[in-house]
Amino acid sequence: MLPRVEVQPIRIAACQVSLRVGEIEQNRATAADAVTQAAGRGAKIVVLPELTPSGYIFRDAAEARSLSEPPDGPTAAQWQDLAARHDIVIVGGFSELGTDGLLYNSAMLVDPSGVRAVYRKAHLWDAEADFFTPGSEPPPVVKTSYGAVSMVICYDVEFPEWIRLPALAGAELLAVPTNWPAEPVPQGERSILTANVQVQAFANRMFIAAACRCGAERGVEWTGGSVIAGHDGYPLAGPASTTGSPGVAQPELLVADCDLNLARSKATGPRNDAHADRRPSIYS
Repeated sequence: MLPRVEVQPIRIAACQVSLRVGEIEQNRATAADAVTQAAGRGAKIVVLPELTPSGYIFRDAAEARSLSEPPDGPTAAQWQDLAARHDIVIVGGFSELGTDGLLYNSAMLVDPSGVRAVYRKAHLWDAEADFFTPGSEPPPVVKTSYGAVSMVICYDVEFPEWIRLPALAGAELLAVPTNWPAEPVPQGERSILTANVQVQAFANRMFIAAACRCGAERGVEWTGGSVIAGHDGYPLAGPASTTGSPGVAQPELLVADCDLNLARSKATGPRNDAHADRRPSIYS
């Protein structure tokens, strides 16, 4: 477990923005504007979508490589500058060019001191496997000035075993940069992708902030549905607008005041605890 530092409730932001593949400078500007707006509303931890600078729907491997960058590249420099200017933590996705020459669908956590951690998506969705190598390291848990923060990416959050790892390692907030492709939603229902984030927050008694995209890119529309879920699973902000039935996702900035101290207790009642009641010896 990480050393514990008492923190007051902090404001967390999830930025649902419209991005376009290949328009790397415009995408960085869009992200910077969203971060600045979030900081202006008092946010201390800001979450951006998956593959923020590059966009998502690559034509081929050559295009993916041309839009990739190392973890100390221009996106990291921009986010560190924003983090230092506003005294915040930023978590966002990018297409990583590794020192091994491979490409990874990654996320970085940046604070005023620089890049604190990089996470490589372990569970690749659909055509991602044509461009990226899956990561093999568990989600890092970073002790920040505002609490213990971990990160996974999009499809990762659908694997309960994977989300349990940072929860057991002391994460109080899980940041989820995501690009959820739009899918049909039954009338009167919310996206199951948003609902799953809430379930994972409830199952692990930790806060989760998921930031999705909106708009369209090369014929693909995005679900939207960004959400900040409390340690009890209920939304503290959002879900944001979605593409499905009904409606179309729009840019939105979600903010919520979160007492991350509440994630330190896993008690679900006077006699029950979400972690202590586990029985790993009988799980196959």
